[in-house]
Amino acid sequence: MSDKVAIVTGGTRGIGLAISQALLDAGYKVAALYHGNKSAADDFEAEAGENGRAYKIDVGVFQDCIDGCAQIEDDMGPIGVLVNNAGITRDGVLHKMSPENWQDVINTNLNSCFHMCRAVVPLMRDRQFGRIVNISSINAQKGQFGQANYSAAKAGMIGFTKSLALESAAKGITVNAVCPGYIETEMTASMNQEVLDSIIRQIPVARMGQPAEIADLVAFLASEKAAFITGTTIAANGGQFTG
Repeated sequence: MSDKVAIVTGGTRGIGLAISQALLDAGYKVAALYHGNKSAADDFEAEAGENGRAYKIDVGVFQDCIDGCAQIEDDMGPIGVLVNNAGITRDGVLHKMSPENWQDVINTNLNSCFHMCRAVVPLMRDRQFGRIVNISSINAQKGQFGQANYSAAKAGMIGFTKSLALESAAKGITVNAVCPGYIETEMTASMNQEVLDSIIRQIPVARMGQPAEIADLVAFLASEKAAFITGTTIAANGGQFTG
C-alpha cells in the first residue's frame, strides 16, 4: 500500500472523481470527501480498492474538517496532498438572488478552502512538505451571467491561493489553482443540446474538455516534478478565455 495520502473534496463524482482516480494511478492513497451521494461514495470505494476511502464530511463546517482530517491521518497516514474541488451552484441574477443562495455558494466553494487548509497546513508545515491544488473556474476569470456568487467564490480561491503560496513556500508546501473551462460531466450532459452547442461554438478547440484532462494536470501539480511551481493559476479551457 502507498504511504502517500491525498484528500480530494467532492472526490466521488465528476471532475473530483477523475482527480481521485488520477492520484490513485499515481500511487497515492486517496481520501475522497463527499457530502450527500452515498451511492457514488460506495462506487468509488469499490473501484479504488484498499488505497481509496470515502469520507462523509461537510467542508462548509470548520470543525467537521478539523475532525475529519484528523480521522483520515489516523486511518490512512500523513496527508501530503489536498485538492479543494468541492463546489455547488445556486444560479440567479443578483437583483433576485437570496442571501441564502449567496451564502451557500460562498461557504461551500470558498470557505471550505480555508477550513480544509487550516486543518492540513499545520501538519504539512511540521513535515516540511505539502501539495495543495484549488479547483477554481473559467468564470472566476471572466465572470458569468447569473453567477455572481459562484464567480466571486471561485475568484476568491485564486487570491487565497496566491497568499497561501507565499506563506507556505519556505516550508516545502506548494499551492496552485486550476481554472477549468467547460468539461463533460453528468451536469453538462443534462443540459439542453442547443445550449451545449452554443457553448462549444465559443471554445476555439471546438469541444468541451474531459475530466481526465483536468485530473492529469492536478496529478502533475501534486508531483515532485512541480516542486518549483507555486502561487500560479493555470487555465484549462480550450482557449475560450486567455485574459
